[in-house]
Amino acid sequence: MKRRSFVLSAVVAAGLSPVLLQAAPPDMAAPGLDLAPTLQQHLDTEEAALRPQRQAFQRHFRQAYARYPSIPAGTLEAIAFVQTRWMDVQPDVGAAESHQHMPRAWGVMGLYAGEGFADQITEGAHLIGARPAQVKRNPRLNILAAAALLDQEIRRDGGARQAQAATPESIRPALMRYAGFSPSPAEAARASAVGDYARTSFAYDVLLAQDRGVNDRGIVVPERAIEWERAFDADQLVTLRAPMVRLDAARDRIDLGPYAVDPVTETLTRGHGDDAPAMASGAGPAPDVGTQSTDYGPALWVPSPYYRSRSSYSSVTIHTAQGSYAGTINWFKSNPYSVSAHYVIRSSDGQVTQMVRNSNGAHHVGVHNGTTLGIEHEGYVNNSSWYTTAMYNSSAALVRSFCSKYSAISCANAYNGNAHSGVVVLSTSIDVKGHQHYSSQTHTDPGINWDWRRYYTLLNPGSGGTTKYLDRFESSVGHFNTSPTYSGSTTGISTASSATRNCSTRKNGSCSLRVLLKDNASSSAAWSVRLLSGSGSPSSNTALTRANGTIGFWVYAGGSGMKVGVGIDDSDGTERSTTKTLTANTWTYVSWSLTNSAHWNAWVGGNGAITGGTVKLDAIWIERAQTAYDVNVYIDDVQIRN
Repeated sequence: MKRRSFVLSAVVAAGLSPVLLQAAPPDMAAPGLDLAPTLQQHLDTEEAALRPQRQAFQRHFRQAYARYPSIPAGTLEAIAFVQTRWMDVQPDVGAAESHQHMPRAWGVMGLYAGEGFADQITEGAHLIGARPAQVKRNPRLNILAAAALLDQEIRRDGGARQAQAATPESIRPALMRYAGFSPSPAEAARASAVGDYARTSFAYDVLLAQDRGVNDRGIVVPERAIEWERAFDADQLVTLRAPMVRLDAARDRIDLGPYAVDPVTETLTRGHGDDAPAMASGAGPAPDVGTQSTDYGPALWVPSPYYRSRSSYSSVTIHTAQGSYAGTINWFKSNPYSVSAHYVIRSSDGQVTQMVRNSNGAHHVGVHNGTTLGIEHEGYVNNSSWYTTAMYNSSAALVRSFCSKYSAISCANAYNGNAHSGVVVLSTSIDVKGHQHYSSQTHTDPGINWDWRRYYTLLNPGSGGTTKYLDRFESSVGHFNTSPTYSGSTTGISTASSATRNCSTRKNGSCSLRVLLKDNASSSAAWSVRLLSGSGSPSSNTALTRANGTIGFWVYAGGSGMKVGVGIDDSDGTERSTTKTLTANTWTYVSWSLTNSAHWNAWVGGNGAITGGTVKLDAIWIERAQTAYDVNVYIDDVQIRN
């Protein structure tokens, strides 16, 4: 995918991290526990049920674009992705749909019906000549109502003629108004800086989904390169931490007047002192909103007014917001119930926003508010698509920081069992658990789709079974001793690409493997890199035991759109794994089960499943659409867990 080369249009978004969660082995039955089939079986059932619905949604989107041609193609699909992950949300079915008194969202477009936010249902129904109840229940009418609301906002900005030529970037103000986070236009006009930040974040998320593109379990958001500088000013891009593509890999740092692009994180940053720019006029956060948290470095600081004094922290509470990231932030800054949480985490890339200082108690779990830190995770309990690798990794890193800071909170005492669909009160000796696990509660989050065993392993690296490291790159490149173009299966990249040991960017230990990918200017082929282990010779690689085995590694992509997979030399040939999309500018752990055939495809002489009792790693595959930019990929701790 080609990008325009002027300075700020090089901003790109991180790749999604759709995740196929590993099956959790069943526990021995215990009194009061809600034992479900394995998590993988649950996810497979969910996926099969959702695919026909999502195919129908695509037809409805096409009809909406035909009726409202002012809306740029892909926008409705992206809004549905941001609001509901393409699920027909019906919040009055089951008590689990109510959380922290958040305004309920309806249908695949996640339209609000008042309750503290705008009444999009009634207004949208009026615009399309339907009844509000129909807009809530009928997916086609729900999509049409959302399209009518957005079309109205687009036309408000430019009139009919300009609306016909609208682009995703030009409708950013319309998206902010469409978000519906204020009960009336007058309230929106009086919105605080936090409210402006929430609306800006919503518009950013919608454009982000289009820039990345999505094709996962029937959800299809067409990929479309977004010219970010046409949608947001530089200060907003800094606050949103929009990832940048490096413009000049040969320089240690790129100065852009009062801004700079860091060559490792590849994000736009503000200057310091006299060079620091003032905030732009118009919509945008106030200086204190979106600044770095003083409690947890990776977090943004967006304050909520709702907090209390605390006694002493002895636990961490895991929540699912029953709503979007931006909507949750907006709700916690202004709601009639004074509810809040310490932190909110975004699904797509794991971005963390802090809203209550650690020194104060947030209002999130009733009588336990004074003794527990609360983390809200964007999403809905009955839709596993929200629980991404990026979200799990980011959340676990945050909790590990709590465990290191508060002596009464031990990550080793986190819950490590089956997920529950209802309220199951767990012992006070369990320090990290869900909202549904406390006494005096009616909420059932994070619910049946949260993988507690996986989370426990992230909180306690090295726990659970045995881990054998194939390559840690502490003293050498290990088995990865050939160039990225050594394999004849590699396409799209130049022979100037390299794989070298690097000790400035790493996940664990002191060093990692830096894979620098450079485009082959004479080829328009997409990048597909077979980064060989042991020069592609099975005899040169370490034996892996198939039984209960999971192969994985940590990976950091310095650009968007990257995907990774692995090849395994099996008894009957070579199998190739499914690929996983990476979030840019963050370390992500990716893994594949050797015993799950859904993770494997036949490649050379294989049968699409790992059948040998002992196998070898053939290669790590790295893929991306063709681009002219250099991209760095860092790999660390290649390992097998049994």
